[in-house]
Amino acid sequence: MATGRSPSSRPPGTVGVRGWVVRDVEDDWNTQNIAARARALTPDLVGELERLAAVPSIAFPGFPPHEVIRAHDHVVRMLTEAGVRDVGAIRLPDTPPVITGSIPAPEGAPTVLLYAHYDVQPPGDEALWRTPPFAPAPFDEDGEKGIRARGIADDKSNILAHVGAIRAWNGRPPVGIKIVIEGAEEWGSPLDEYPARRPGEFQADAMAVADMGNIRAGQPTLTVGLRGVADVIVEVRTLEGAKHSGNFGGPAPDAMLALVRALSSLHDDNGDVAVAGLRREPWTGATYTDVEFGEAVGAEPGMPLLGTGTLGERLWSGPAITVTGIDAIPVDKAAGACVPHARAKINLRIHPAQPAREAREALIRHLEAQRPFGIPLTVSVAGEAGDGYRAETGGPAMEAMTAAMRAAYGTDPVQMAAGGAIPLVSALHRAVPKAEILLFGAQDGKCNLHAPNERVLVSELENTVVAEALFFAEFAARWSPAGEMS
Repeated sequence: MATGRSPSSRPPGTVGVRGWVVRDVEDDWNTQNIAARARALTPDLVGELERLAAVPSIAFPGFPPHEVIRAHDHVVRMLTEAGVRDVGAIRLPDTPPVITGSIPAPEGAPTVLLYAHYDVQPPGDEALWRTPPFAPAPFDEDGEKGIRARGIADDKSNILAHVGAIRAWNGRPPVGIKIVIEGAEEWGSPLDEYPARRPGEFQADAMAVADMGNIRAGQPTLTVGLRGVADVIVEVRTLEGAKHSGNFGGPAPDAMLALVRALSSLHDDNGDVAVAGLRREPWTGATYTDVEFGEAVGAEPGMPLLGTGTLGERLWSGPAITVTGIDAIPVDKAAGACVPHARAKINLRIHPAQPAREAREALIRHLEAQRPFGIPLTVSVAGEAGDGYRAETGGPAMEAMTAAMRAAYGTDPVQMAAGGAIPLVSALHRAVPKAEILLFGAQDGKCNLHAPNERVLVSELENTVVAEALFFAEFAARWSPAGEMS
């Protein structure tokens, strides 16, 4: 049976890391004191987060690569000072280094892989920001203290959550640690293909993927599903060139009219996806209210939401199809002519358990079967399809994180899914199928990730640090070499 140990049975010891020292008393290792120690780190962690968020670490082409490396160096320093050993890198072609490191597991204890990323999205239109995107700005709104900056929620706050959890244990947690922090997640990293080639580098008993957050501030949330993703291009060619709409309009096969007709077939009159073969089922976990969702998406007052069924079903356990771009004549350059050529890019989001390629083929079949006004369409794939992920929820790691979150936040955690894909998660699952993957973080439903005025709340960062630090103890206490609950 199990050989799990109580967190308070951890051998006493003093570890001096940049002056952060605990008393050499065994009783100091109980979970209550670990939580207090983690909370006491908040001012230092906020300062480090502000310094890291001031670095414009955008890995997209056209932005200064040395800024990404500057963020890399900052993270390496924090990890080293926290007590992570053998800090190194996975170096892949044309991408910033993936930071690695480890802390050996105590005898009989499990190992936890900690994931985050140090690159960020571009700021977009800076005129829409209340403060400069790379000048972290503290704020206090309705009694909630926070910091505003690009990338401060996605995903630099979650790097600090890992650092803080390790520091709470003075670099000697009751579990082994593996570090994987990448630098091109937002742009698209070749790391997604790497775990299958080197699964041994990712071996762990649980993986704490901190690139998510809570459904709303103060409500601890575990993400248990991620939708998959695929893109296709649909194209229509009808004429050798543009033709005068007065002389030829009417019978002339207009490419734009054909494309619009085909695109309209993707949804029914309610806005539900109308493509056969795409998986959809009821959602039973937590979800947003209509008001919360309307505020988060920025819907105009009185604007209806699309589709039927619960929001969770429409967002997470069913498909979504979005036309993300159309190539045609711009309105301000339009002439009185029939359009000879038009094409559109379609983004498909897929049920977490449906293979992405299977779903993409269903979409392609649907489009190829369309003959708007008798006109054929050409459909092609655009990039790789990424599978979703659905977590197992009954293992010791999930139970440990549930208990840790309850203690940190003072309320029971809920489970939700996410519409955005994280292809690395499915890659890690395929490479290390026995590892439980926990998706969580310091973000919340109103943090504005990928949007102007991105922000993180100090309370969310603090509670995430406490929850992760307590998770280490809870997981060690539940663990047995066979991976069974104690």
